[in-house]
Amino acid sequence: MSEIRVRFAPSPTGKVHIGNIRAAIYNWLFARHTGGKFLLRVEDTDLERSTPEAIQVLFDCMEWLGLDYDEEVFYQTKNVKRHLEAVEELKRIGRAYEVEKTSRDGKTGIVTMFRMPKEGTIEFDDIVKGHMAKKAEDVQDFAIVRSDGSPIFHIANVVDDIDQRVTHIIRGDDHVENTFKHIEIFKALGAPIPKYGHLSMIVNQQGKPYSKRDGAAFVGEYREQGYLPEALFNYLLLLGWNPGDDREVLTREEMIRLFELEKVHVTAAMFDPKKLAWMNGEYIKQIPQAEFRKIVEEKVGAEKTAGRGEEWWNLFIAQMQPRTKTLNDMPGNIVYFFDDDYPVDPKAVEKRLAKPGVKEILKDIAARLGAVEEWKAPVMEAMVKELSQGNGMGPWVHPIRVAVSGRMDGPGLFEMLELLGKEKTIARLENAADRL
Repeated sequence: MSEIRVRFAPSPTGKVHIGNIRAAIYNWLFARHTGGKFLLRVEDTDLERSTPEAIQVLFDCMEWLGLDYDEEVFYQTKNVKRHLEAVEELKRIGRAYEVEKTSRDGKTGIVTMFRMPKEGTIEFDDIVKGHMAKKAEDVQDFAIVRSDGSPIFHIANVVDDIDQRVTHIIRGDDHVENTFKHIEIFKALGAPIPKYGHLSMIVNQQGKPYSKRDGAAFVGEYREQGYLPEALFNYLLLLGWNPGDDREVLTREEMIRLFELEKVHVTAAMFDPKKLAWMNGEYIKQIPQAEFRKIVEEKVGAEKTAGRGEEWWNLFIAQMQPRTKTLNDMPGNIVYFFDDDYPVDPKAVEKRLAKPGVKEILKDIAARLGAVEEWKAPVMEAMVKELSQGNGMGPWVHPIRVAVSGRMDGPGLFEMLELLGKEKTIARLENAADRL
């Protein structure tokens, strides 16, 4: 078998949609799995949108996700001469012709059309969807050169695939109709026809194409929101493919070894933001402790995190790293450890503190904690457990948590108190009680 060559051919706009980057991921994994080549082609013929800045966004996104490519970047604008040479060849053999057309703005010009066959069937075996067929007469002739002389997507795309010696084209199934057209151009130019695999769409919970109306739809947005590239890569891979068992968090090496196009799902893949957040949390758990500490220090500020010993950091990381879903959870989820000016959730106050008897509970527990000599989580937990007399610690645990942190969630309460320290814990309990 000749060397497999696949390509990712985006049109840069300054934003990279998750559907497009998933196609890049599948192409990349297919190339790495088969020992083939992964090529990057920048379809930059829309000069207004394909600015240097937009192209750089594309490069940054691919670098962030670890999508390295094997040859020099191929710019479509540099191949226009070849596109037009192919058009002249199509004219010569009778598969292209010129026609006068009037545009929407009322301007009349000469457009070059590709002549489709009027009988027979166009068919191909899609690696994902199976056998695809369409009567040639059902596909109308289509434009390949605009009235201003510039080549249109169809001819440029096919000629570039020929010149890059692409063997497999893996792209979204919104291109299926284009594929029937492109196969005829390949045939007319006497070029080998690549194998095709069309990927199902990514949809929202209503089954409609996932867009920015449904949440973050571009790779850059996830990066800004504190998602790890490894997590986004892994999650997008699983939108339409799985390893054949119940594994979900995979190493890059496992992905490369296991990925096969034949296992890509035909049905649309529903994007689940909660599942992505869970997966991101799984990858955050794998960050080395020293690196996680650096991230906290950067997010919170060195002046606020200074002065804490190794024992404190070890407990903090053990409590907070497994509970962090995105890096942007910080500093919001941990601000009460480092600053006395922290937000208080009014719903938490209403639910846990604004009840009869809570003020007395907070005053009592502050006094009892004041007598604790060894400020350790197990000691404080044993004290509250004894107070509860086997009836559950909820009446103490919930008010204490909201009183010292302003929120209903977080790490283990007694570990939280140990991290806050005796003086700060008692002060906050007393202040909360005084406000009630």
